[in-house]
Amino acid sequence: MASLNEIKTRIASTKKTSQITNAMQMVSAAKLTKSEAYSARFQIYASKVREVLTHLTASELEEIATADHEINGINYHSMLINRPVKKTGYIVITSDGGLVGGYNSSILKQTMTMLEDDHDSQDEYVLLAIGGTGADFFKTRGVKLAYELRNLSDQPSFDEVRKIVSMTTSMYENEVFDELYVCYNHHVNSLSSQFRVEKMLPISDLDPDEAEVYTQEYIFEPSKEAILDQLLPQYAESLIYGAIVDAKTAEHAAGMTAMKTATDNAKSIIGDLTISYNRARQAAITQEITEIVGGASALE
Repeated sequence: MASLNEIKTRIASTKKTSQITNAMQMVSAAKLTKSEAYSARFQIYASKVREVLTHLTASELEEIATADHEINGINYHSMLINRPVKKTGYIVITSDGGLVGGYNSSILKQTMTMLEDDHDSQDEYVLLAIGGTGADFFKTRGVKLAYELRNLSDQPSFDEVRKIVSMTTSMYENEVFDELYVCYNHHVNSLSSQFRVEKMLPISDLDPDEAEVYTQEYIFEPSKEAILDQLLPQYAESLIYGAIVDAKTAEHAAGMTAMKTATDNAKSIIGDLTISYNRARQAAITQEITEIVGGASALE
């Protein structure tokens, strides 16, 4: 059995650890609150862009659904067309560090399973990593990365991710890959997240039935095509950026949950150690009393 001093030292060190994990839990909770508010504000912008884009592309979406653009020679925007898939692009979003429970392992395990099931070799896909954990994971397994982005802030601005976001849309337009997916953990609530693989390119989630109908005609300046050339890439970029913001929110929630679990475990250990300390102290007192009584009896 450990001595009283050893148990006392363990109790003190565990209390210090619990204070640290409790502080980290509070920090993660504050980050989560900010991230949830930021994500809600971004969704307002994303929905407005989607609304405008759906209206502008309603006729094209209906024609694409019923016509063969290659045979009819119709010039649709490349981001709306499902072309033959020779290569697939994936953006995998993880955290830069640990202390987030099973957040990273869930993403990486399911992503690797998907890649192994859907592809015969690495030549069939292009990987881009956001987060140092994912980048290091793929590198150690010999998987080549087209690009990696590390050390994002807790609430990343669009400027921070502008390069990787615009680069992926350019790679798609230049046919480096023919479709793009983002793999990340979607934030459900403060206690849970859900692994998602969302198709970002080509843009296929627009529904012409959602298009607004206006009684007044209006003029496009400079032209409808020129507007779409700017708006479609912007919408695709907003989808990717929205996934990054969502993943960061899930990361903060995972960090808060992990630190709460660590704090609760520390309190449980302190309770067990306190019981052991009291038992050892009681045993020592009993031993001392026995020795005193035995000594007194010897003097009689």
